[in-house]
Amino acid sequence: MSSAPVPIAGPPPPASRDALRRLLRNRAAVVGMVVIAAFATLALLAPWVDRHPPTDQHLDSTLAGPSAEFWLGTDQLGRDQYSRLVHGARISLSVGVLTQAVALALGVSVGLAAGLGGRRADSLLMRMTDVAYAFPDLLMIILLVSIFGVSTLMLVLAIGLVSWTTIARLVRGQVLALRQEDYVLAARAMGASTWRIAWRHLLPNVAGPVIVTATFGIPAAIFAEAALAFVGLGFAPPTPTWGGLVTDSFNTMLAAPHLAIAACLAVAITTLSFTFIGDGLRDALDPRTPSRSPLPDPAAVSAQPTTGSLQKAA
Repeated sequence: MSSAPVPIAGPPPPASRDALRRLLRNRAAVVGMVVIAAFATLALLAPWVDRHPPTDQHLDSTLAGPSAEFWLGTDQLGRDQYSRLVHGARISLSVGVLTQAVALALGVSVGLAAGLGGRRADSLLMRMTDVAYAFPDLLMIILLVSIFGVSTLMLVLAIGLVSWTTIARLVRGQVLALRQEDYVLAARAMGASTWRIAWRHLLPNVAGPVIVTATFGIPAAIFAEAALAFVGLGFAPPTPTWGGLVTDSFNTMLAAPHLAIAACLAVAITTLSFTFIGDGLRDALDPRTPSRSPLPDPAAVSAQPTTGSLQKAA
């Protein structure tokens, strides 16, 4: 009498595949990724999906409501709000993503140098980080923009220069905890240089928390751009940005409330989507999160009868 083969537990799936599986099972994170992908697609294809050029004025249709011709209505100068919203996504999303790239470059560099350097280097870099952290973010951005002028590059640098401190502290704390692990000590004993250890062993292990922090920082950068536009330090008209649209819509809140609703919803939905993605990444990249596809229970496998026992029973 034969029996079915006993299932043998295979090797566990790679950590990246398991994290991706957990991320895709988070419905809120998936919804957030779909929304951000839709906004990014509209921004990239703006010249082909807009209804009218964003700077064209239709003076016979000022402050018009949503219609088949103007899907989101027109502003006080007769410009198509939908077209300006789509084109504005280019600048706002670019500022949000590129700002975090600058913050990551500065924060990871300072955090690694503080964590791997000696006591003097650590103290000096952390005191510098504390000074930068204590300075008001918005005031620093306004100061830099007022001195060097408003441009996409200047906004990215200004917001990035006030956003790196949290990442630097996070990386430094992770490095101080990881540099005493056995695999790091073994690599050092085998003659690996400090920066090789940082690149091959430390950075992959701190990537998860850093990515999550950067994801949460993107909507903060979009809000900063909107705040600058609200105080009159945003991009000069007629350049469409989400911050500029919010500012312009508040001037016509009573006459055309649909303009404020559309602009504010774009910022709010983007912020909420990035928050969902950040929450999903935090759960997916947390090594303490159990896998949703566990291996077969060893007790259950050992309890199954073998071929020899079945033949004896027969």
